[in-house]
Amino acid sequence: MRNKGNILVRLDWLLIVLYFALVIIGWMSIYSASYSSDTTLSMLSQPHGRQQIFIGLSIVLIILILSIEAKFYERFSSIIYLVSLLSLLGLFVFGKTISGATSWYAFGGFSIQPSEFAKFATSLALAKFLSDTQTNIKSLNDLIKIFVIIFLPALIIVPQPDPGSALVYAAFFFVLYREGLSPVYLLLGFSAATLFVLTLVLDPLIISIICFVLAVLFFLKNRKKKPSKLLYITVLSACVGLSYSVNYIFENVFEQRHRDRFNIVLGKEVDTKGIGYNTAQSEIAIGNGGWTGKGWLQGTQTKGGFVPEQHTDYIFSTVGEEWGFLGSSFVVLLFVALILRILHRAELQKSKFSRVYGYSVAAILFFHFLINIAMVMGVFPTVGIPLPFFSYGGSGLWGFTILLFIFIKLDANKINEW
Repeated sequence: MRNKGNILVRLDWLLIVLYFALVIIGWMSIYSASYSSDTTLSMLSQPHGRQQIFIGLSIVLIILILSIEAKFYERFSSIIYLVSLLSLLGLFVFGKTISGATSWYAFGGFSIQPSEFAKFATSLALAKFLSDTQTNIKSLNDLIKIFVIIFLPALIIVPQPDPGSALVYAAFFFVLYREGLSPVYLLLGFSAATLFVLTLVLDPLIISIICFVLAVLFFLKNRKKKPSKLLYITVLSACVGLSYSVNYIFENVFEQRHRDRFNIVLGKEVDTKGIGYNTAQSEIAIGNGGWTGKGWLQGTQTKGGFVPEQHTDYIFSTVGEEWGFLGSSFVVLLFVALILRILHRAELQKSKFSRVYGYSVAAILFFHFLINIAMVMGVFPTVGIPLPFFSYGGSGLWGFTILLFIFIKLDANKINEW
């Protein structure tokens, strides 16, 4: 049992060490991606200099988060969530458009992205609702409330347009699964996503025929159990309806840049000089790294500036080129260790609020980590999802820092420690 009087003793220092290891390696990568022989460690003139300031302010945030009573986060979670929603709605009136998305508030030369903070706010709100209701997530009424809590921020973010940030909210399905959500919902979500992608490649009529054949086969296989014909007809109708609506959604909801990125990943277009330039150059940079990499500040693709905005969403390509397969694997292992440690500590929590929040933290970090690296390697379309603690930006770093250290504070506040 740990000393209850001194919070420094009760903190999970492994999580803290992993956090700072990722932040430091991330800064080194940002420095390399923005480095040239005529630049210095200026605090404001270069991304790496500004990132130093963001890291310094993150340390201030950490001290503040750990100084606040742990019960504060549970008691005021609803208010934090409401403020987060208002900050997202305010963008439609006061927001600044950057890179085609009105996702920022500008204060002079400083900008802040509220969607990065909405993630921890939603995690707190979800944890509060599940702990207060003690629901087993089987009541339809509770499910509707849960989905409203999760997807309301996403629905506000989508029209900015920022589909990448909105996509992250799908990570909460992993949390709900841990808390008792039927795996059928995960299967339905995965099936819908698969059906959407397949319809972009195949004709809707072919998809409909495939769905019909599968439905008949499943029905015949389970006929001894007297399956509900109405259920099979409903699911089949939903699949056919989705397949015929995909093209409309793709053409009218997605922007042209998003459509182009999907088409490139699906092999329907080859554009290494236009919309697919970033991904193509990123793949070249990673391939250049080989097993051991070219060394810090020695990457030819990185030094040559061939990957546009490499210090943001494509920062992992810097790691791949300069540190090679071994260095990239080390970074991946750091992320995996961080996520697994959070899950381990979440299972040790005495309160449901802390456990649900811990799983939310792990799910969000995992989703960002998986999608970003898949995007950089050309496996997933470019959707603007940053790599936690690595990608340049104050809002992203602060949002992830708050997300993680609230859990570290909750973990340090447990009645019993192993």
